[in-house]
Amino acid sequence: MPSLTGSCHCGAIHVALRTDKRAEEIKPGRCDCSFCRRHGARTTGIRGATLELSFAEADVSRYRMGLGITDYLVCRGCGAYVAATMEDDGRLLAVVNVNALDARDAFDPAPPLYHYDAEDEEKRRTRRRKFWMPATVTAR
Repeated sequence: MPSLTGSCHCGAIHVALRTDKRAEEIKPGRCDCSFCRRHGARTTGIRGATLELSFAEADVSRYRMGLGITDYLVCRGCGAYVAATMEDDGRLLAVVNVNALDARDAFDPAPPLYHYDAEDEEKRRTRRRKFWMPATVTAR
């Protein structure tokens, strides 16, 4: 399966989005939370795709907020928000910030804005099971 690749600004965190879709076909969204807005995040999860993350643990800050079930992966070196991951029933699910992909200019610069404040943990997990993709993390 082809992939879209990228990294944080300094290259400490590498990503490979394995999908049969071209960048122009992928529809990212924007979360309305203050973290995502402050980072200018545009994220996507794609059915049938997988996300591969590669980094040294010392290079990543895992930030948690809200319900405390999500690790927002931020580079310790350059401060870029790259992806978000969540453990669910023994598997890792994720979305990628398309700003970290080399093809970032192919994506809608102002995708739809979504509000998730009213979700409790079960509603959030249920939604993410539908829209987030399987992920793997490889130590570098």
